[in-house]
Amino acid sequence: MKKPIVVIKFGSASITTADGEVDERIVLEIARQVAQIQQKYNVVLVSSGAVAAGKKFLTRYSGTLSERKAAAAIGNPLLLQIYSTYFRPFKIALAQSLCERQHFANRNQFVQLKNTYETLWKNNIIPIANENDVVSNKELKFSDNDELATLIAVGFGAEQILFTTSVPGVMDSEGIVIPELKVIDKAALSLARTDKSSVGLGGMTSKLNFARLANQMGIRAVIFSMQTENALLKAIEGQTGTICMAQPKKVSSRNKWLASGSLIKGKVIIDRGAVEALLQRKSLLLVGVKTCVEQFEEGEVFHIFDEDDQIIAVAKSKWDMGDLMKNVKRKDIILAHADDIVLL
Repeated sequence: MKKPIVVIKFGSASITTADGEVDERIVLEIARQVAQIQQKYNVVLVSSGAVAAGKKFLTRYSGTLSERKAAAAIGNPLLLQIYSTYFRPFKIALAQSLCERQHFANRNQFVQLKNTYETLWKNNIIPIANENDVVSNKELKFSDNDELATLIAVGFGAEQILFTTSVPGVMDSEGIVIPELKVIDKAALSLARTDKSSVGLGGMTSKLNFARLANQMGIRAVIFSMQTENALLKAIEGQTGTICMAQPKKVSSRNKWLASGSLIKGKVIIDRGAVEALLQRKSLLLVGVKTCVEQFEEGEVFHIFDEDDQIIAVAKSKWDMGDLMKNVKRKDIILAHADDIVLL
């Protein structure tokens, strides 16, 4: 029987010390617990920490884009070597997977990536993914590794995605961990602290936003701290941190890719009538578009927002929006067919 897939994302703050060094005590715990998880799951590790591991080798590091790229080039092999050292006693080999946004935006390249991971799993090898910071184009970068982990989870049809963080979970206004979020809505997002760690790019808002996307694609997400004893083993069983519940929705693999992997080229705001039509699984007509915030061309993917600036869906356009806005007077034109719209 084919194993389910779990994606585990480690942020820089989760695996480094206060001095920015990779915390080998944590890496040992990761290896020990993942060795047990691997018996039941196909595992993908998504690990930050390359920049943190490499920046100490640069004189007067100040965090510029070129310095981050250089630090990543130094730190990636160091980080993989540390992981490999602690996984080796458990007879688990690791494979480095440096990803770029285009690998997900191009459907054919993504399928190749998926086939490669499946070959690794068949040979008892765990892929450890990170962004290829050295060559990633600034405009095409992942927002952070929370996004990379989510794209892998959604695209591969993972059962769960585990987000480690520097705090025990999502906390309420009194600092108490919320054990479960059935839906990540405005109220849930308002709980996120807006600060970030000194070594990472993401934060709780990032994790909640990407947990929301994963949930809407039928994937459970857990946000928790590695400082808890047996944290990974407990997280995968839903016994620590905050569990973000998967929504009962069937989405085709193509539409999962459309919702998560494709490059978003534009944005429209639609009226309430159009929102109701989309919720009834109807196509988006031009008449329902109030504003085109960012234009797009035929075949490109765009975001659909309601009048309260809440994201409703992503869709693939049947038209060049610039041409429609300039030259077409009729508004009963289908801007995006129902089959090319994924509700979020």
